[in-house]
Amino acid sequence: MRFYPLISEFFRDIYRYRELIWALAQKELRVRYKRSILGFLWALLNPALMMLVLTLVFGTIMRFSIDHYAVFLLSMLLPWTFFSQSLAYSVESIVGNGELLKKVKVARLVFPVASVISNIINFLLSLLPLMLLIVLMRFPLHWTWVYLPVPMLGLFLFTLGASFFFATINVFYRDVSHIVQILLSAWFYFSPIIYSLDFVPAKYRWIFRLNPLLYALNGFRLGIYYGIMPSLPSIVLSMACGLASLALGFAIFRRYQNSFVYYV
Repeated sequence: MRFYPLISEFFRDIYRYRELIWALAQKELRVRYKRSILGFLWALLNPALMMLVLTLVFGTIMRFSIDHYAVFLLSMLLPWTFFSQSLAYSVESIVGNGELLKKVKVARLVFPVASVISNIINFLLSLLPLMLLIVLMRFPLHWTWVYLPVPMLGLFLFTLGASFFFATINVFYRDVSHIVQILLSAWFYFSPIIYSLDFVPAKYRWIFRLNPLLYALNGFRLGIYYGIMPSLPSIVLSMACGLASLALGFAIFRRYQNSFVYYV
């Protein structure tokens, strides 16, 4: 597989269809919150309510000995929510637009990309309650927030690759959309989101370090909670996992995209 030409083609197509992708992302957000009384406020309330539940369970009842546990939790929970929601929506992106694909000649990649873009907007909105929480708890607002676009890029690339892969497989095997939900549930607990990796016995930590999401997610926690920069190897691994995921996912998507119309 030719890596550089593949990635170059992907970004060239993204730029070419940027207006259509943006229009589809906006449409997806409007449909998602249609007939909802609170509308876009759910983008703020969802992470806040999940934080309250998890903080009550793990910060109060099970008593994880972590200072400012709510900030500790949200620093990874928010980017994880972006990833999980992007995957959940994008897996159905081709099948859900099947009628459009049959009637109009349109680049197939715009649908999974639009699903990811719409969830980036949700993610950016969800940072507002986190910043408010930090102010209310008088937690330090570290300068390392300026670094967050770096792990965001790694996470974005990885999410795109995973979205392309699962959206493609779901066209041929509709069970995949259900399997993804189970996979995300297991992946959530396999990622050190509600706990610190230090809680895991040292002899088992290497297993958790096989998680390709760990390095991007940890970049958020280091920047928001600890106020420190990740090591260079961690940054490189985050970007490498993202690019590898994108290259593999897009290669599979591109190979089968012309046959989608026969199965949707």
